[in-house]
Amino acid sequence: MSPRHLLRPVLAAALALLTTSAGLAVPGPAQAAPAVSYTNPLVSQRADPHIVRHTDGYYYMTATVPQYDRIVLRRATTLQGLATATATETTIWRRHTSGEMGAHIWAPEIHFINGRWYVYFAAGRTDDVWRIRMYVLENASANPLTGSWTERGRITTPWDTFSLDASTFVVNGVRYLTWAQQEPGIATNSNVYLARTGAEPWQITGPVARLVVPTYDWETRGYRVAEGPTVIQRNGRVFLTYSASATDANYCLGMLTASAGANLLDPASWSKSPTPVFASNAATGQYGPGHNSFTVSEDGQSDILVYHDRNYRDISGDPLNDPNRRTRIQKLYWNADGTPNLGIPVPDGATPVRLRSHDLPAAYVRHYDYRARVEPNVTNLADSQFRIVPGLAGAGSVSLESTNFPGYYLRHRAFALYVERDDGSALFDNDASFQRRSGLAAADGLSLESQNYPGRYVRHRDGLLQLETVAADADRAAATFHLE
Repeated sequence: MSPRHLLRPVLAAALALLTTSAGLAVPGPAQAAPAVSYTNPLVSQRADPHIVRHTDGYYYMTATVPQYDRIVLRRATTLQGLATATATETTIWRRHTSGEMGAHIWAPEIHFINGRWYVYFAAGRTDDVWRIRMYVLENASANPLTGSWTERGRITTPWDTFSLDASTFVVNGVRYLTWAQQEPGIATNSNVYLARTGAEPWQITGPVARLVVPTYDWETRGYRVAEGPTVIQRNGRVFLTYSASATDANYCLGMLTASAGANLLDPASWSKSPTPVFASNAATGQYGPGHNSFTVSEDGQSDILVYHDRNYRDISGDPLNDPNRRTRIQKLYWNADGTPNLGIPVPDGATPVRLRSHDLPAAYVRHYDYRARVEPNVTNLADSQFRIVPGLAGAGSVSLESTNFPGYYLRHRAFALYVERDDGSALFDNDASFQRRSGLAAADGLSLESQNYPGRYVRHRDGLLQLETVAADADRAAATFHLE
């Protein structure tokens, strides 16, 4: 299985301690939010996706199209609705037939600022397609699918060099612009920069801070790249993710962290993750995840990671000519220390959930050396993520499939719970199937009754999952879980 720390002998005591201090350990509403349910991929052949939820109740999505010739926009009242035929995609702008903004129309982002819509994007020239620079469109209409888009021109930076991936955010009332650019004198393809915006949201003012120079091995595979910066804020901190390396299976996400009260234009205010926070995963069949954005779930309770990837590793020719990057979404979780946990790119199909213990609210069902248990602070997030799928034994049952080991299921053996590979036997199918019941200790939770041993339920005891009959209130609480 995946690398893990040794299980502490004092697990039960630690669980009890965390239960009493759950209010301190849980960083915010997203940690205790209900589960979300989406199906991946969301949209095929759409790269560099940017999705925002506006105050009008709609999600707006824009992305790079494989032809690199236009900017498209769609909207829906749900995230999954963005994938439906009713979310008709509209072309809001096309490349010029000559000169500037005539080639390589890349990575549009849509933002609503001071009562107007803005789209930031990158473009080359018809006579020099690699002369990539950043540009802005503006629309005063309440609905950005209507009205006219005005070209506000190029975003001017200190250097007239390759630049792309402009994004904007506000911290403590100050609006910033972040972007990627090739700086003269630095032997990289692009670095990440930050500045305040000026009188208009496409202008920068004051000093420019260089935040990321790709130096780690995972930032320099194929190309020395740091690009696609975007920000999420929580728990008094600012988290800036960015994409690194070539746009093939090496593509991945890094992250910077700063205090929201710090001087964000001081590079020393930011700490850089020494390892990727999101990368290719052969087990789930997802390669080259990157160029992400963040949005929120329909109920406003969960943070959602938006990104693109491919479902195959090997690419013929230049990856930029491969059209099959897909827009995907999955729930973003938060560690007990208040930092984001992106986990791994989940398998295609239904998104997974976590099962939080009812009576130990800081603890989650997870696998550890194939044994199923409950444990707090599961930083190896995918160990605690399962897909609830139709039961292997049928009869209206459900089975729980591991996220980081597809084809492995939660099953009982000698009344102990394990995560094991489906061997195709009838015994396995029955051992790995459960009837989903309302929570025995809370109707808004769920309990899992054995398919082949009716009356026995999945419950935790001394940190391990067992299959037992339940009678006392404490037993029912130990057999109740909440989906997140």
